[in-house]
Amino acid sequence: MTLFAKIIRREIPADIVYEDDEVLAFRDINPQAPVHVLFIPKQPFATMNELTDADAPIVGRLVIAATKWAKAQGFAEDGYRVVMNCNRDGGQTVYHIHLHLLAGRAMHWPPG
Repeated sequence: MTLFAKIIRREIPADIVYEDDEVLAFRDINPQAPVHVLFIPKQPFATMNELTDADAPIVGRLVIAATKWAKAQGFAEDGYRVVMNCNRDGGQTVYHIHLHLLAGRAMHWPPG
């Protein structure tokens, strides 16, 4: 069971900022920007490589949830970045897909 599964089950604490039937979002414990929130599906997928066409709705839900939250927090117009990492070389450290929302400062390109 991953760390994120334990957060979904409320077995370990997290600073939860958003929740609906399919998505949970909480502040990253190692933030890389003033705002750094992780949006995760409640349904477990280890990596993006597991996703199929049938899973498109859940990925869309992650994006829409992040967008709604950014608008509600008032920084959507200033801008924000969303990132999904896949596997070790892609920077993934928890094997439960998740979308990073970063905001509160100017983002630079290339990201790293």
